[in-house]
Amino acid sequence: MSKRNEHTPNQTCLKQRGTMLSSIKLPIVIRAEINLVLVVLTALGVFSRLYGIHFPKAVVFDEVYYGQFVSLYMKRVFFIDESGPPLGHMILAFGAYIGGFDGNFIWNRIGAEYSSNVPVWSLRLIPALAGSLSVPLCYILVVELGYSHLTALGATLLFLMENSLIVQSRFMLLESVLIFFLLLAVFSVFHYPMVITFFTPDSSPWRLVWLLLTGVTCACAVGVKYMGLFTYLLLLGLAAVHMWQLIGDRALSNVSSGVLTRFLALVVLPLLLYLGFFYVHLTLLYRSGPHDQMMSSAFQASLEGGLARITQGQPLEMAYGSQVTLRSVSSKPIPCWLHSHKANYPIRYENGRGSSHQQQVTCYPFKDVNNWWIIKDPGRCDLVVSSPPRPVRHGDVVQLLHGMTSRFLNTHDVAAPMSPHAQEVSGYIDFNVSMPAQNLWKVDIANRETEQEVWKTILSEVRLVHVKTSAVLKLSGSALPEWGFRQLEVVGDKIYKGYQPTGVWNVEEHRYGRSQEQKERELELHSPTHIDINRNLTFMAKFLELQWRMLTVKQETSEHKYSSSPLDWITMDTNIAYWLHHTGNAQIHLMGNLVTWSLGNLALMGYLLLFLSYLLRRRRKIEDIPEDTWRQLLLAGVVCAGGWAVNYLPFFMMEKTLFLYHYLPALTFQILLIPVVLEHVHTHVLR
Repeated sequence: MSKRNEHTPNQTCLKQRGTMLSSIKLPIVIRAEINLVLVVLTALGVFSRLYGIHFPKAVVFDEVYYGQFVSLYMKRVFFIDESGPPLGHMILAFGAYIGGFDGNFIWNRIGAEYSSNVPVWSLRLIPALAGSLSVPLCYILVVELGYSHLTALGATLLFLMENSLIVQSRFMLLESVLIFFLLLAVFSVFHYPMVITFFTPDSSPWRLVWLLLTGVTCACAVGVKYMGLFTYLLLLGLAAVHMWQLIGDRALSNVSSGVLTRFLALVVLPLLLYLGFFYVHLTLLYRSGPHDQMMSSAFQASLEGGLARITQGQPLEMAYGSQVTLRSVSSKPIPCWLHSHKANYPIRYENGRGSSHQQQVTCYPFKDVNNWWIIKDPGRCDLVVSSPPRPVRHGDVVQLLHGMTSRFLNTHDVAAPMSPHAQEVSGYIDFNVSMPAQNLWKVDIANRETEQEVWKTILSEVRLVHVKTSAVLKLSGSALPEWGFRQLEVVGDKIYKGYQPTGVWNVEEHRYGRSQEQKERELELHSPTHIDINRNLTFMAKFLELQWRMLTVKQETSEHKYSSSPLDWITMDTNIAYWLHHTGNAQIHLMGNLVTWSLGNLALMGYLLLFLSYLLRRRRKIEDIPEDTWRQLLLAGVVCAGGWAVNYLPFFMMEKTLFLYHYLPALTFQILLIPVVLEHVHTHVLR
């Protein structure tokens, strides 16, 4: 009996399929709701940002700056730009790539006509698309904040017709891309409901998608320009406050997994993406370029060509008799090498102080045969490497003999020419006076924990400590006068403490000396190095060095014809001539819309008055508006007024040349605040 009622798997499957098919009703209809206002606004945004972007077919203002980096990307040549992370440059380079740009154009002046090989439309496409898509983002963001569609329409029209935003979107510039990612990040935060968390019973995978999108867009905003970091921190603070409130809600279960998920999505994911931007950047730019000298010798040696070609074939370990060039680890004021030449310090300086009148030792910012030194064992006369070579280790005492002049590196109790608090460093000359040679130096390898105790080419960072006075060989950073050929001063610093890059050196070029005689040795020093060493830096080592250089390189702060201060922006007391036709009267200027900027300033002051008024009255238990309206006003203030503040106020603390376009991200949030304040005043104040 039981056997008759049993069904085979195929029969069961067919039965289930039959049930499913019978439940489907024909015809199948899909209904969709289309916001025609949003469609029209998007179309207007595309038209205003994309129409005619090929005009003018000439370099417009900062296109001369970004274009250089785009060309270097096309040629895979390494560069460093201290103004921001590499994502923005890679986005512009992607536009050039899809247009077939080969990178061959000289970006030397604003107004230069583009040649036929430059795809102008493609270069300006992505910033224009970012500016276009920012228009509908303004609309849906205001709606997400809980305001009416009419208010959203007003905010979007103000954003759409703001001429400064239109101009900035139509050229190969990055502000429109930054604004797009900022708006998308804020929208993602609020579209992922802050009051219904994904670990509640009615959660859905889409909420997790929006949470991940928030992390991605925040990383992209920071990756385009460092200013995106402040909006990211603002959103991170919002999420942290909300998370703290949820932790205190005992009605919620599985809170710990929710906290962990948000941490991974909003902190870990952006960090990994930020590292990813640099990984792609360093993978693409593998060739030696114009900014190599700003990086360490090890970094330069990892690039194809340049120093990698020069140092290919060098011995790894220093030995007594090694011929070396010593490069200062510090790149300030400029990279340079320990150097000497046949010129002495003057007997007396301009201020009347006397010197030793011995041979000058300097730091020279160019490769030169006078940069070569020989590492000598003080206990032997040999200047050649023995067989087998005797390695130089941490703690060894050595002498450094200048290769071309045969003078020993020396320091003594004589004040340095430009830094009288430090000791003079010289090439010792015996003048038969009571000034004996003091030319013994102890090798102190600063990074011996990672590179061991043997002095290595490129890898080891070495301090040279004078045995008699304990002074450290150091680059002072001061330039010598005409008698020193404007080269950089090297001193012996007796108060040197801790790790200072100016007192650390690494061997960049290295060969094993084979010639004992001076003339033969001079010929040897003029010949290229030829023994092999191959050492590639890890990605993290290259990333950390590049990031540090980007953050510490001193930016140009000289006055520009169109530079301005943050106070000039809110008063519209500045503009920028982006392009002037060389024969006609056609011009393109970046300037603000008087109506929009004035309304923005009034809205900001109005919001502050409303907020302070409500806050004081609520303190006295007087509630003029419902609790939900108060929360809505607070949230709008955090996003709009807070977004304006974090994108504007930090510029007061920056020591860099500033322009009007730096204000555009802050202006965007200020524009969103205008109709928000108007709706609140109309609904709750004038009722």
